[in-house]
Amino acid sequence: MTRASVTERIARLCARRPWLTIAIWAVVVAGAIAAVVLLSGSLSTEDSFTTNPESDQAQALIDERMPSGDIQPEMVVVRGSNGTVDDSVMQAVVQDLRSAIANLGSRHVAWAMTYYDVVNAGGAQEAGALLSADRRTTLIPVTLSSGGETMEHAQALHGLIQETSERLAPQGYTVAVIGGWTLGHEITALAGSDLTRGELIGIPIAVVILLVVFGAVVAAGVPFVLALAAIVVALAVIYLLAQAFDLSVFVTNVIVLMGLAVGIDYALFTLSRFREERAAGLSVADAVGRSGATASRAVLFSGFTVIVALTGLLIAPLSISIAMGLGMILVVFVSVVAALTLLPALLALLGDRVNALRIPFRHAQTASPTGGAWGRAARTLMRRPVVTFVIGAGMLVALTVPGFGLERGETSTADLPPRLLARHAYEILAEDFTPGLTSPLLVTLDGDQRSAEVQAAVRLLTEAAAADGRYEVVGYETNEAQDFGLLKLALTSAVTDSAAENQAVVDLRKRIAPDAVDGTQLKVLVGGTPGYFADLLATVDRMTPIVFAVVLSLSFILLLMAFRSVVVAICAVAMNLLSVGAAYGLMVLVFQYGVGAELFGFQRTPQITAWVPILQFCMLFGLSMDYQVFLISRIRERYDQTGDTRGAVVFGVSSTAGIITGAALIMVAVFAGMASGELVMFQQIGFGLAVAIALDATVVRTMVMPALMTLLGRWNWFLPRWLAWLPRVSPEASDGRSGPS
Repeated sequence: MTRASVTERIARLCARRPWLTIAIWAVVVAGAIAAVVLLSGSLSTEDSFTTNPESDQAQALIDERMPSGDIQPEMVVVRGSNGTVDDSVMQAVVQDLRSAIANLGSRHVAWAMTYYDVVNAGGAQEAGALLSADRRTTLIPVTLSSGGETMEHAQALHGLIQETSERLAPQGYTVAVIGGWTLGHEITALAGSDLTRGELIGIPIAVVILLVVFGAVVAAGVPFVLALAAIVVALAVIYLLAQAFDLSVFVTNVIVLMGLAVGIDYALFTLSRFREERAAGLSVADAVGRSGATASRAVLFSGFTVIVALTGLLIAPLSISIAMGLGMILVVFVSVVAALTLLPALLALLGDRVNALRIPFRHAQTASPTGGAWGRAARTLMRRPVVTFVIGAGMLVALTVPGFGLERGETSTADLPPRLLARHAYEILAEDFTPGLTSPLLVTLDGDQRSAEVQAAVRLLTEAAAADGRYEVVGYETNEAQDFGLLKLALTSAVTDSAAENQAVVDLRKRIAPDAVDGTQLKVLVGGTPGYFADLLATVDRMTPIVFAVVLSLSFILLLMAFRSVVVAICAVAMNLLSVGAAYGLMVLVFQYGVGAELFGFQRTPQITAWVPILQFCMLFGLSMDYQVFLISRIRERYDQTGDTRGAVVFGVSSTAGIITGAALIMVAVFAGMASGELVMFQQIGFGLAVAIALDATVVRTMVMPALMTLLGRWNWFLPRWLAWLPRVSPEASDGRSGPS
């Protein structure tokens, strides 16, 4: 008698003790909910490196030698359409706003000053920096209190400016605010609203798809129970880890995204198999066990492949990449555990009641795996495999071509929704002042600031920067010991996008600063927000080939061991690359070239957010493996029984296409929900994932891969003798019975 697999033994154990299993999960989920509620404010809006690039070196030097030197005020902008700062009405508006800011108290605000305050103090010349050339716009620098939680201070200031803006708009005044903390507050709030909006769009569509697939309300609801349990537990673990490590606030978005996608998918495959086994006459207990031996085994293998692909995100030395990778790995792991334990317990309790509350007019599926529309379509396509392959592969290659024009950069404040205060403030600064005023380049000057040669070098550097046209000198100060200086340079409107900003940083680091200090003992580093973004782009460029190589290699090895075929592993990896390439191409067409951007409601940008291609590559390689495993497993199973490649391909496609399409539609709905948000990076992530999954489940799984396998015939299963030692880790049960369908 064949020994039961681990997944079957787990399924039968949980089915024998369903109430105990459910009780354990209930306790875990309740504890997770409590942790999420108590620790929900522990995530960070700041990103950092795990390495030590020049921007980090500069920041460490500033923190050590001049701790207050990099404090950048939040900049409140007031623009009048009917008058200037010389008018008493505008003066009253500005001074009243200054008083309201002061009334926030020292708990929130440490310092604030208006143009009028500086003039009254005898600094008419200095006051000019707070005034536009047409005297219609003025700035109020506000330094937030350093005590307590700075984000709370930013929220208080932002709330005041928001209320003032709404109140004064009818009077012809535009009031806005921009700065590191208030911008972070707006982005965090926007990320939360995008998440809610995505759920409101994606979840109802997923419900409809599950109702169509299962034809019963109870069966459609079970996958959501598993997905929500996995999401809550993963979020709780992330919040606990955030007590010790800085983790990006955006990790919550990808946890919910991935949790809904894989959690529903894994439950869908297993539940479908349980219903199939019950229809075949097995008892509830045996149907649960059989589902555990087949579908759960495939889920375990697929989950492992997704986790392996996502480890590529942990390689990149970026806190946001590591946080997102860690979050998605956790939610995939918990989803697999839930599918292997909680789902069998629920099925054991529900039994045939899982089919309760049937949907009217929902016809039962054909009993023959090769019957129905999918069977007819598969037979038609495989009669002409060459034509099918050329059309499918040609379509993917054509979509991939624009991807070679992909430009990576950082989304800027100009890419934020127009309704945000930071966007308004940025546009006014770019028009009337210097756009980089709130996030200048911080040039550290390590050396004796009193020496004649250092003073000459600093003077030469400031003159060269000013003459360049891309930089505006906004400040120079030294520490008390006079052995360290900090030069602040704001990027001007001549820097039009992130590519130009990056080039300005590179030129300053490689040419302008070295030329100015040549022959002196002065050590110069360039940091600040623009320096950070330049280091980010350089890091992404350096790490992308490494991440791609690791993910491709590990995926190839897993597929090689799963199907014991070099050809299948190579073809599968190639197909996944085509899906990713097509997604990149469509992203470039929509976001960079603006093709259909207005139709989808997307923000057109000159570049794709730097880390998004890596994130999508790892996610897509993992997710597409699900469909790869389920499809090829059925083809290999049939081929082993009959030896007929064409017949095996038709059987594999027709028996999995329906469930794969349903699962893919759910993922597309979830990803499309994410793309419906207002943050450009989430639009890019959601759109890229949605189109890639759609193409993968249709063009790749029903046309290109089956046609290629039909053409290759018995060569599909070629394994050199010197690789015969490879362990057998088949994602399916080994008794010849069918896998998930």
